Amino acid sequence: MGGVCKMAKLTVKGLAALGPGRHADGDGLYLQVKPTGARSWLYRYKTGAKLTMLGLGGYPAVGLADARKKAQERRAEREADKDPLALKRAAALLAAEPESPVGKTFAEVAAEYLEAHKAGWKSAKTLYIWRHSLEHYAGEAFGAVAVDKVDKPMIVALLRPIWNEKPETAGRVRRHVEAVLNFARAHDYRSGENPAAWRGNLQFAFVEQGKVRAVAHHAALPYAELPAFLKQLRERTGVGVLAFEFAILTACRTSEVLGAEWQEVDFDSRLWSIPGARMKAGKPHVVPLSDRAIEVLKAAADFRRGADSFIWPGDRPGRPLSNMTFLMLLRRMDRSDLTAHGFRSTFRDWVSETTDYPGEVAEMALAHVVANKVEAAYRRGDLLDKRRELMKEWAEYCCE
Repeated sequence: MGGVCKMAKLTVKGLAALGPGRHADGDGLYLQVKPTGARSWLYRYKTGAKLTMLGLGGYPAVGLADARKKAQERRAEREADKDPLALKRAAALLAAEPESPVGKTFAEVAAEYLEAHKAGWKSAKTLYIWRHSLEHYAGEAFGAVAVDKVDKPMIVALLRPIWNEKPETAGRVRRHVEAVLNFARAHDYRSGENPAAWRGNLQFAFVEQGKVRAVAHHAALPYAELPAFLKQLRERTGVGVLAFEFAILTACRTSEVLGAEWQEVDFDSRLWSIPGARMKAGKPHVVPLSDRAIEVLKAAADFRRGADSFIWPGDRPGRPLSNMTFLMLLRRMDRSDLTAHGFRSTFRDWVSETTDYPGEVAEMALAHVVANKVEAAYRRGDLLDKRRELMKEWAEYCCE
């Protein structure tokens, strides 16, 4: 069979005349023509260094318009941090065996696990972290699959997109899935070895977490380049674009921004109050909102869906945007050299090098934990007035 054929967008009239090879339509969609004349659609995507060609159906049973629609759906899955092949396999498994012998799906057993263990966790933040791992990551990948049918390929497909990009998250997700599957085995919901176990199992599929962390970093944009970057960002549209700008304006972590709810914002006092359960240190954090941050929030109101409480709603009702949203946005902007978290460093460098604000003001704005007892005592107040001025100046700099 011939190689990939570079050409303009495919046309309905031209499909029948194409010879053997893979003919690109753009955005990852190809028509594969075999020497026998058989034709089928393929969607091409990469997960890390691995290239996957996913079948979308044969032609002419699947026409050009339908193939483009399917390819668009697969791209949306990739942007939501999902593996289209893993989802296809899970759907096929559900169709072949719609009911587990014990009637328990992974999502149901995960809920049982959380209920059984939450009393032993020290804070609500711990419960939030576990629930986020099991519902947002594992749940979306194979939550509807019978717990005794969850296997190693499903888990590898879940972890591969985030293993190198977000090693801490990937390691946590793996440990949480392993715990749920052990729980399932203890309750006779499944039997055999745990496919999420590390030693003697997944250790051969991935680089060790410690080695990944050694090379992982939060690439930061030099603050001198930030106004130009934001101009480029604002040329785009969508709730993800607004959420990213809001994250930069507030210097908050990705998880803190994406989990934000409307009830946390007080427009009269111009404050965003983040509950301790969603903060890294487990303590509530109040963020003064600049004029531009308020404008971004008001623009986000156009995306509000009914009674949905999330400021940045995702594709699924009652769920916020995926944690991969900012990363995928940076990739579309051809800025894979940056990370969303790195913009916190950009903010810190700007404060240190261009302003006279004391370091503790910047550290409070970043919600950092201070180890020095003297400085911690000095900061018992939240320095809110100074931080309000700081965030105002930061927004003005960002909008130059």
